[in-house]
Amino acid sequence: MMQPAQKLRQLLTENIGRVIVGKEGVVELILNAILCGGHVLIEDVPGVGKTTLASAFARSLALDYKRIQFTPDVTPSDVVGYTFIDFKTNVMEYRKGAVFANLLLADEINRTSPKTQSSLLEVMEEGQVTLDGETHPLPKPFIVLATQNPVDFVGTYPLPEAQLDRFFMRVSIGYPTEAEEAEILNMYMSGEKPLNDLQPVCTRDDILRLQKMVGEVRVSKEMRAYVAAIAQNSRTNRSFARGISTRGALALMRSAQACAMLDGRDYVMPEDIRKMASPVLSHRVVLSPEARLSAKGMTAERAVLRLIAGVPVPVRAK
Repeated sequence: MMQPAQKLRQLLTENIGRVIVGKEGVVELILNAILCGGHVLIEDVPGVGKTTLASAFARSLALDYKRIQFTPDVTPSDVVGYTFIDFKTNVMEYRKGAVFANLLLADEINRTSPKTQSSLLEVMEEGQVTLDGETHPLPKPFIVLATQNPVDFVGTYPLPEAQLDRFFMRVSIGYPTEAEEAEILNMYMSGEKPLNDLQPVCTRDDILRLQKMVGEVRVSKEMRAYVAAIAQNSRTNRSFARGISTRGALALMRSAQACAMLDGRDYVMPEDIRKMASPVLSHRVVLSPEARLSAKGMTAERAVLRLIAGVPVPVRAK
């Protein structure tokens, strides 16, 4: 019998497949992050469907969502809100910003200023906004799906390292195959937008219930030691100028729990950890100058995969 998480994966894949063709793996990764209560950075070149994918998730999950189109003139108050004096009552009031939603679509986040980017730090980590001494909690669940173009594009501001570390995972969509592109052309030939016809496949309560279930997936002592060994090795590995943070190790363990649950298991296996390592860790490390010079085409993703390959796999899987 199909488990609730597996059923949701199937429904989401089918629903989003009406808009985005051939990206089932990306859909599963983003679902994994959502079930872990984590934020996702979708990074790729313009025109491959980053915003469409994020919008399809928002429509499919029946969550209260808002979208910010980040540009250089967007200010922190647009994001988190601001306080003002009501001159009729002489009372300070708070006007909520766009972050007060279950799902925030932060479109082209690296096109706004670093000051505006940093306004999301507390929001993404604590799930709250603190302004003028007052704390305002955000609704639950709260998920940021952010899109960005590669940092070498004109008019972009690289996200600071502290901000990148707040993202649970980073994913790329990639170009479609020739057959997938033909299907996309056929899908959009009439000029209509399939995104407008998407209907929700689950509720807010479904997401909250599944998020709680992720924490109930067993992670044995051996599996926890495996994650710790990966983190420790990254800090001494010559390929990295900066290794994996403790937040990154926790994210890897949590994502492995969600991976196991999506596969219908109540325990984590080494394969879950290895599968989730690249999307969860690659944006949290910094390559050393030696790694960049010694290996042509070396990327953080490749370096993380090499790191994982060099850490002994525990014998016990449960």
